[in-house]
Order: sequence, then C-alpha cells, then structure tokens
Amino acid sequence: MSALSYTLVVNGGVYGTQSARSAYQFALALIEKGHQLVSVFFYQDGVSNASRLVVPANDELDLTQAWQALAAEHGVRLETCVAAALRRGIVSDDEATLHALPNSNLSEGFVQAGLGSLAEAMLSQDRVVQF
Repeated sequence: MSALSYTLVVNGGVYGTQSARSAYQFALALIEKGHQLVSVFFYQDGVSNASRLVVPANDELDLTQAWQALAAEHGVRLETCVAAALRRGIVSDDEATLHALPNSNLSEGFVQAGLGSLAEAMLSQDRVVQF
C-alpha cells in the first residue's frame, strides 16, 4: 500500500473529551505507518489545543506541547480556525494588534487560518479525518 496524505480536523477541546488525545494518537500512528500528515485543523472547541495558557496536571500529557513537538519533528501545519479561536479567546499576535488587545495567547507553532485552508486540505489531501 502506498503512503497517503492526511489532514486531521480536531473539534474537541484540549481536555474534557477524548477527541484531541485520540487525534494525537492517530497522528502518531499515521506517521509510524509511513503516511504523511500534512496538517491538523483545530475547529470549534478544538482551538483550545492552541492556547499557551493551558496548564495540565503533573500526571497528564501536555497535549499542546505534544502537538508542537509533532509539528516540529514532522513538518505538520497546526492551524486554528481564526473565527472559532477569537470567539473562545485564543488570539494570535496579529489578531491582538488588530483588535487592540494587550496580549496574545496562541502557542508557538500554531497559526490561525480561515475555513478556506480546511477546504483546500479537503481537496488536496488523500484523506481528511475528523475527531
């Protein structure tokens, strides 16, 4: 079987549901099997995965850090839906400046993107899997 290209769509919050953790484990399995994970698009409550203000308990996986490491090691784009992120208080440097906010809280390695980016992924990747 030849390698396939994937985009994952994560709708679940960083904690409180299994969605984001399952997506992360699926991402690791894809890469281990030789597939290409092009991007992860965080949508709805999934944008909370990109907050640099999340502090997990000592005995829990730091999922935000795990996504960052995965992206850095494997060249995966981590995109948050800008509209969903702003509604939930996840703000990039650019958006903080645009809206005259004192600070941003988007974690390093994540970018904010529009739904057009997700539509492009749906057209160009072999598979798009939603969590």
